[in-house]
Amino acid sequence: MSIDQISLPKGVGPHATKLLEAITGASTVEDLNRAGGKAEGFVLGLEASKAIKSQIAESLYVAYDDAASNRAGELKG
Repeated sequence: MSIDQISLPKGVGPHATKLLEAITGASTVEDLNRAGGKAEGFVLGLEASKAIKSQIAESLYVAYDDAASNRAGELKG
């Protein structure tokens, strides 16, 4: 699932996209883990503050996790 397909509150989309780009552009496994942790914390913060519903949070988690899995595979070669 793409971040663009997720209905996010105004102003959140650019931050969500930036985090996704950090995951997909990670040059090392360490960078990938750091970017994934930031993305997870971002979603957790949005969910905890009730800025997004749990269904939206789950969609974001899936998008970030899928991107991280794909990038990890690319980094392993």
